[in-house]
Amino acid sequence: MSLPISALYTRVLDKAARASNLPTINDETQELIQDTLSDLIQLTSRVASLSLFSSNEILDDISTPDLVYLSLPFIRAEVQNRVRTTDRNDRMSILTQVQRHLNMYTSGLETYDVVPETERALYGQQSFSIRDAAKRREVKIRQYKAEKDLRTRIEVIRRRRRRLVPEDRSLSDFNLVAFLLLPSEDDAEDPEIENILREATLLLLRLFYAQACAQLEAVDQEIQLLRNAPTPPPLLKPPTDERQEETKDEEGMWRLEAAQKPPSKGPLLDSHGKPLQPFTILPASVSDRTRLHAQVFEAGYRLPTMTVDEYLKIERQRGGILSTGGSQSEAKIPSSEQLTTDSELDGTALGELKAEEKRHKDEQWAQYKDTHPRGAGNTMNRG
Repeated sequence: MSLPISALYTRVLDKAARASNLPTINDETQELIQDTLSDLIQLTSRVASLSLFSSNEILDDISTPDLVYLSLPFIRAEVQNRVRTTDRNDRMSILTQVQRHLNMYTSGLETYDVVPETERALYGQQSFSIRDAAKRREVKIRQYKAEKDLRTRIEVIRRRRRRLVPEDRSLSDFNLVAFLLLPSEDDAEDPEIENILREATLLLLRLFYAQACAQLEAVDQEIQLLRNAPTPPPLLKPPTDERQEETKDEEGMWRLEAAQKPPSKGPLLDSHGKPLQPFTILPASVSDRTRLHAQVFEAGYRLPTMTVDEYLKIERQRGGILSTGGSQSEAKIPSSEQLTTDSELDGTALGELKAEEKRHKDEQWAQYKDTHPRGAGNTMNRG
């Protein structure tokens, strides 16, 4: 017995939410993604067989429980974009499918006039095509504020329905869709519950429209980059002869490894500034990259390499600073004062010797003063 489409969609959203919180490179994550895509294909086929939507209908003709299935192409694009690929052609195929699902989603909402004209004009502006940086930043800010306002209104409606989420659990976009599918015990008692759910569903579809437009721009850029990327070199055939293999190993021991240079054929950017081929901004050498990384937060002028104390220490070791004067000079007693002190040592041989030496020195000074009157050598600047 097949599941109801609401139960099947709930299972799809639960798997997608779990896969979004796991590393894409893991094999377990890829198995979960493939299982989710299989359920999405089945769900899309069943929704189409039930003819829930028709081009002859308007938005008011669609019932509230069926509105949530308009988000199927967007959810499928989200899951499809997480498929792991290693080859460029495989990635190009995935991007083409994601682009088709996103265009299907946006065109479906525009057909039923779910998104107002103001939001269409806002999200339809591709920021990458705007050359002016100030205008591009202004557009991004307006888009972010509009998306944040939609999320706030959805959260208010969700709390009105008392669908509270534990604090340790984050509410993803997949959980928001699942919130619209889960029945509530108070739904039958509340006469306004259908209006609340319809308003929440329309707001959520508009939120996904904003995200789809941003993803379409990113997908277009990646597709252009892959189309203009150089062709990878062909794989070398493994040697079949043991002697050739030994020769190759020996040559590999002495071969210098060099970074693969990007192809120089063709322009790097187009007229609008979009990159046409991969390029490297920093040099390939690890030492050069480390040196440039260290210079990022340096000053634009030369800084001192040592403190004043370190400089004086080096100069003192080189002998560039005289050690006379200062505290050493203060600690050293002059010879005349020392001679006077020693001559006052009465009753000792040293005292008598210093007293005689002091007397002889005083006599010499007296004779010098007699032969050299005060001011005798002053020529009054007369030469």
